[in-house]
Amino acid sequence: MPVSVELMMFDFDGTLVTSGEDIANSVNYTLQCLNLPILEKKRILTFIGDGVVKLIERATGEEGRAHREKALEIFSHHYEMHMLDHAALYPGVHDLLEHFRGKRKIILTNKRFLFTEKMVTALGIQDFFEEIVAADSTPFIKPDPMLVEMILERYPVTKEKTVMIGDGVNDVLLARNAGIISCCYLSGLGKRDDLIGLSPDIVFEHFQELKDKFV
Repeated sequence: MPVSVELMMFDFDGTLVTSGEDIANSVNYTLQCLNLPILEKKRILTFIGDGVVKLIERATGEEGRAHREKALEIFSHHYEMHMLDHAALYPGVHDLLEHFRGKRKIILTNKRFLFTEKMVTALGIQDFFEEIVAADSTPFIKPDPMLVEMILERYPVTKEKTVMIGDGVNDVLLARNAGIISCCYLSGLGKRDDLIGLSPDIVFEHFQELKDKFV
C-alpha cells in the first residue's frame, strides 16, 4: 500500500544529483596543490556525506593536518568553478518531482548552501522546492534529530506524514532518530549493504518506483 506523505525531504549529493566525480576531482586538485598524495576516486566517494570539513579532513589525513585550512580554501574555490562539469540529475528525478509537484518538498543536505543553490538553479529544479536547508543553514546537520524538529516547526506536518529520501547512512539515521519515514535510494553514493543493514522503511533503485510508494 502506498504511504501517505505531505512533506518530502530530499538529500542532494548522490540522491538527486550525480555529483561524485566533480567532488572527487576537486579533492584531488586540492591534494595536488598541497603536494599530498592523490586518492582513488572510489575512496574519495566514501568520504562524502558529513559536510565539506569532514571531507577535507578525511582526504588530507594525518599527513595533511597542518594544511586543512588551506585545503578547504583551495577545494571550495575549485569546486565552485567545476561543480557542474559532470553533474546531472539522476534518471527519473525531474519526472518524479513533477509527479509530486503538489507535495511540499525541501532539500535537506550536509552540503553548503552556496554550492547547493547554484547547482539546483543550474539543473532547473529550483521551482520544485520550498527551501534548501544546508549544512551552514542551521546549527544542526544530519543525523541530528533537532534538524527535523526545527524544520517541522515551520511546516504544519506530522512526523508520520514526513519522509526523508536519501542515499546515505546519515539520511536513514536522521529519519530513525527523528521518528519520520526513511526512504533509501540504493543506486546513489552510499554503500548498498550498509544501507540495507539499517533496515530503512522504504528502499528503491529507480526514481520511477516512488510514484507507487507515496500518495
